[in-house]
Amino acid sequence: MAAPKKGRSSSAQGKPGRSLALILIAIVALTGGMFASGHTTPRLGIDLAGGTSITLTAVNQPGQPNAINKTNMDTAVDIMNRRVNGLGVSEAEVQTQGDRNIIVNIPRGTNSKEAQQQVGTTAKLYFRPVLQREAQGATGQPSPSATKGGTPSPGASTSPSPSASKGSQKATGSSSPSSSATTQGRAVTDALKKTSPSPSATGSTTPGASTSPSPSPSGNKGSSDLQARYAALDCTKPSAQNSAGQGAKPGESTVACGKDGKIWSKFLLGPVAVDGQEVKKAQAVFDTQGASGWQVQMTFDSKGAKKFADITGQLTQKTTPQNEFAIVLDDQVVSHPYVQTAITGGQAEISGSFNQQDAQSLANMLSYGALPLSFKESSVTTVTAALGGQQLHAGLLAGAIGLALVIIYLVFYYRGLSLIAVASLMVSAILTYVIMSLLGPTIHFALNLPAVCGAIVAIGITADSFIVYFERIRDEIREGRSLRPAVERAWPRARRTVLVSDFVSFLAAAVLFIVTVGKVQGFAFTLGLTTLLDVVVVFLFTKPLMTLLARRKFFAGGNKWSGLDPKSLGVNPPLRRTRRPAGPAGPVDPKEA
Repeated sequence: MAAPKKGRSSSAQGKPGRSLALILIAIVALTGGMFASGHTTPRLGIDLAGGTSITLTAVNQPGQPNAINKTNMDTAVDIMNRRVNGLGVSEAEVQTQGDRNIIVNIPRGTNSKEAQQQVGTTAKLYFRPVLQREAQGATGQPSPSATKGGTPSPGASTSPSPSASKGSQKATGSSSPSSSATTQGRAVTDALKKTSPSPSATGSTTPGASTSPSPSPSGNKGSSDLQARYAALDCTKPSAQNSAGQGAKPGESTVACGKDGKIWSKFLLGPVAVDGQEVKKAQAVFDTQGASGWQVQMTFDSKGAKKFADITGQLTQKTTPQNEFAIVLDDQVVSHPYVQTAITGGQAEISGSFNQQDAQSLANMLSYGALPLSFKESSVTTVTAALGGQQLHAGLLAGAIGLALVIIYLVFYYRGLSLIAVASLMVSAILTYVIMSLLGPTIHFALNLPAVCGAIVAIGITADSFIVYFERIRDEIREGRSLRPAVERAWPRARRTVLVSDFVSFLAAAVLFIVTVGKVQGFAFTLGLTTLLDVVVVFLFTKPLMTLLARRKFFAGGNKWSGLDPKSLGVNPPLRRTRRPAGPAGPVDPKEA
């Protein structure tokens, strides 16, 4: 039985090169994949690269006490993700925290400011007919009807572009450059104009007065309370601008505020005619044929197309401003185009004084729909690129200092064995770097400051595994064994200790990752990853390398600089494998044979 066992042991000792070749192939393959993917550096979090972190808290709305649930929170995260991606902001993160918080991390870069504005916008969109409208100046009083040069003042114009209201706008066009800009290049029946006809064209208003004959609210006829709210509404006050129509049901008339350029207007609006969820697609395009500039083209679904055709047909029979359509986004009027004829076919466009950013922002929110919940900003943290660079430099410096201290200790205490430990640490560092670089584009892993801390802690965990193995080998040598048998006999005992230690570390990292959110998860993830890599490196690199070096005279002969000198370990030669010569006389003791 002894001979076969010795043969198996010899075979196991004779093939350490296979394990070394395997880990070498893995390193080469992962490194090649890293360069092939084009991501040669780990993706940095906003605390290292710079950016903004926003904490949004869901709030209950009147009549919806149970709206805050996991389904709605997950839906909100998905919509926010699509909004940010639709703006072209790369590597943004949106994730839930607890049962009612959403964390949005937006790295610095193109369109990052627009993304910050959109992530928490509920984007509840409605199309409501305009019943009354009145422009208000800085003091809340109606503005004059016109300004010098024939350009209408905000009180007479319903467009951010003052010149857009000069003259009457008809399907046949106008000699006025401003009016031709709204009619040339397309049929008026196919578009909503983000302006209304001037009062002089309809004869329905007088300068300095409200732009409506003040009818009763549709659906709330005789509602004196709503008329009183409209009369008292002052949209120049910030407190009223976003909350004037809050809580209004789709089937009810309401009041709202809207801004044309720098001038606020107040609106009395009828019940919802078309829901924004019935917009199938919206996109921002630039008008290359006419002079309308940037526009938002909309395509309705079948249900919305029918409703839109019906309501636009009704509006054509009315005078300004009751032939206008208010586009209400989160209780605020963002546009109020007028209609000249019924719009059929399920397609329409909003044109006016849009710039590219405004058009893309509105189209983005129309395309991806409304959030199922309302949110408030609990906190906004901005990290500059300079501060992020300082934090990264500090983290790398701390890691370098920790690594240098570990290497100094290993060289001082283990001498030649420190070469094995340092080589193992280098292999572990290479694997960690390459895998982190690959995880960025695959699972959107971002290296933040806590993750750097986890990598620093892992240096000690990895070095501890080497120390355990080296001490087991030394124990075997102290018992009188030579190096090669000591390496093999020490491995099973050291292996159990390393596995138990790494299992405890990995379990702690897993629990921390599950029960925490945000940046702390970065620490837990990095700690768990490096713990797994520690097992791989010890099994496939450290132990096979130790087996190979044990065959070298420098280590096997117990050189005083090898770290395995029997004298320094308290062992007096000869070692157990050396036979003592038999005495010239006397019987041989069987125990010594």
